[in-house]
Amino acid sequence: MALPEQKQSATEARLSAMTLPEPGCTRPAREAALARVREMGLPSRRDEYWKYTRPDTLVQAVALPAAVFENDEKPLFDGVDRLKIVFVDGVFAPELSDDLALEGVRIDRLEDICCKDIHWAKDLYGVLEARGHNPVPRPLAALNTAFATDGVAIHVTQKVSKPINLIYRHKSDTSDAMLHHVVRVEEGAEATLLENGPAASRFNKCMEIDIADGGTLHHVRAQGRDHERRAVTHMFTRLGTESVYKSFTLTVNGVLTRNEQVIELTGDDAVAHVAGACVGDGDFHHDDTVFVTHDAVNCESRQVFKKVLRNGAVGVFQGKILVKAGAQKTDGYQISQSLLLDDDSQFLAKPELEIYADDVACSHGSTSGAIDETALFYLRSRGIPQKDATDLLTLAFLAEAVEEIEDEALAEGIVDRLDGWLSRRA
Repeated sequence: MALPEQKQSATEARLSAMTLPEPGCTRPAREAALARVREMGLPSRRDEYWKYTRPDTLVQAVALPAAVFENDEKPLFDGVDRLKIVFVDGVFAPELSDDLALEGVRIDRLEDICCKDIHWAKDLYGVLEARGHNPVPRPLAALNTAFATDGVAIHVTQKVSKPINLIYRHKSDTSDAMLHHVVRVEEGAEATLLENGPAASRFNKCMEIDIADGGTLHHVRAQGRDHERRAVTHMFTRLGTESVYKSFTLTVNGVLTRNEQVIELTGDDAVAHVAGACVGDGDFHHDDTVFVTHDAVNCESRQVFKKVLRNGAVGVFQGKILVKAGAQKTDGYQISQSLLLDDDSQFLAKPELEIYADDVACSHGSTSGAIDETALFYLRSRGIPQKDATDLLTLAFLAEAVEEIEDEALAEGIVDRLDGWLSRRA
């Protein structure tokens, strides 16, 4: 079916300002992705899954400027022994990065892959992204697959001794970055992947993750504090038999952030947990959109999202669990909650279940509310000042999401960062 004229014009205006990277093993995937973009058109508010979030500034040809936030705060994962891979405004910075050699994993740059005719990532690049458009189109992910010029391919072959940390630094207030990462976790292998930093004035990131039978990937992400930044991120994950995927995202500040997670459980006894905690103040719009497909027996999924909003901040959650026919003994859990610290903030939620199997345990729920006055009174009656009592209750509200992080040291770092955000906004 032909696109509406307005959407087609907007799409072609964006594409006309871009050029496909040079030929390489990813070229067929890029050309197929470009065809998908033209077929779907870039998103608008008339699209069902964009009705709560204005995509205008994410699709226009030129990114809006965003001031670089200067602070002396120690980067979140600095106390962790890790392998650092640094990108500045979306470009790999070898002088700031560690040697990419680490036992149990091979890491290549996307640029190097494009120069080779044969590479393991050739069979994965763009594949999970293409699968993720059914039944909901995700044109900004296809745009990324077509035009991203940097990123890494991470091939995990055994249990990796320390986390791999992707660090995104924002240097130019007009930067417009696209990164595409590909991750393959082999049978029985295990790794922890960390991400942190604001990345760019406008950031489009896509990550494709393929976890083989018995593989495990832990993912913890902290999105940077540069308030004027805009970002859209996509994570496409496919799980094999008895594999495990656990992902947590912390977001503080950012005028517009949309994080999409598309997860397929294709092997029996697989486990997928995805969680997020965000705190927003004022001109802040944060959108979590999650789609989990159960297509195997005895699989477990959890979605736990908590948002704290005030001074007109807006939070969005769109989450769906699809249980296909034959996916018996599915255990699917979904909860999205917001704590509104004033009457001006909004939380917009669209939880969904679609089930075609009869032996399942699936639940979803979504709530919005204010600080519990009884609990607040109890703390104040014990001599705790109102501001400190409010912060304690706020951290307790976010705790369920943070508890999804298995590494206690990483979880403590997240709590410290949340506590710092609350203290700065006394």
